[in-house]
Order: sequence, then structure tokens, then C-alpha cells
Amino acid sequence: MSGDFLPEGTLRGLPGPLPAGERILWQGAPTTAGLLVRVFHARVVTAWFAVCALAFGLAAGSPGAALATVGPTLLVGAGAVALLWLLAWLTHRTTVYTVTNRRIVLHAGIALPVTHNLPFAQVEGAALRPFTDGSGDLPLRLRPGLRIAYLQLWPHARPWRLSRTEPMLRSVPEADAVSGILVRALEAHADASETALPVIVPRPRAAAQENPGRLVAAE
Repeated sequence: MSGDFLPEGTLRGLPGPLPAGERILWQGAPTTAGLLVRVFHARVVTAWFAVCALAFGLAAGSPGAALATVGPTLLVGAGAVALLWLLAWLTHRTTVYTVTNRRIVLHAGIALPVTHNLPFAQVEGAALRPFTDGSGDLPLRLRPGLRIAYLQLWPHARPWRLSRTEPMLRSVPEADAVSGILVRALEAHADASETALPVIVPRPRAAAQENPGRLVAAE
């Protein structure tokens, strides 16, 4: 999505300009390699076609017949993996994850872009699943009663969590650093929410007799 088609003041990956006081802490996209392996399961597809080619080759009666069956099988397998790579690359190109000091925004969709706004008040917690290449998945646990349809989120959803879906930042590069940013932002929001609530205590007995029923904030 090109910035030339966005309303003035709008940033890529966001539904509109940032409100006053809100700022972007991190913005990124899933890695193509991570999507290819862990979402579109390219390794499984490759292994399947390799096993099929081996079986066809062993079943052939002669080297010529084996080559005639194995060759097309491997060619079809290569085409399938290439198609999966294209899907992974398009997903990478059309996805933007944004973490601000107030919310998480998931903007995704190859044909029909969709933006999911997740204010911190709706997020109960977050986790990190790191991978050896430094990337990682960051599933987000929503508060009870909040639910987004799994198919609306996929592939940006934690696998097999169908009854209580969990939005997930997929294959995020430098996942340790991103998780640290997200945790600090969530903690800061929680602290601000707690301090924003007034502490109410009863007035002393004498004052309460003069002004029955009144409550004042503690100093």
C-alpha cells in the first residue's frame, strides 16, 4: 500500500492520524522466511514431494522410467514451493504491525486490507515464542468477553486457539527487543490506569457529622 493513497497525516499501517499524545514505539512486518516455513509449511510440502518422487523412482522398472516419473514430480514440487514463497512475500509486503504507547495495530490483507485496533485496555497479556534466527511470535491474550473471528485474523492468530482467539504478531524480526518494547508499554499503561483512579476515603467522624454522606479524595 503506497503512502500516496493515504489521507494527509496518516501513517502506513494505521487507520488514521495519531491522536494527540499518542506516539509510535515500534513498527514492522513478519519475515518472509518465517511465514514460508511456519505459516505455509514449505518444509512439509518439500518433504512430501521428495517422498513421492522417491517412491515413484523405486517403483519404476528402469532408470529411464524412473526419470520420467521423478522429474515431473520434482518440477511440480518446485512450483508449489515457489507459489508458497510468493504468498509469504505478499503477506510480508502487505502486513504492518504497529505498537504505540496506547495500542497495538495489526494491518494486513493481500486482496482486502483489514486493520485491527487493540487498545491496551483490551489486552490481558502477551507472550514470546523465540526462534533460532532471532525472530519470534508474540501472541496477545485478550480480556474475557473480547473475541475476533479466527479467519479474520489468520495468519496473524495463534494456531489452534479457536474458542478464544489470540491475535499474534507473526515471525517478528528481533523479537526480544520488540517484546521488551511491548511489555514496557503495557506496564506503563497499567501504572497510568491505576494512578488515574481516585482513592476515596470517608471523612473523619466529626466532619462526617457536619457533612453527612460526603466522601473526599485522600491527599
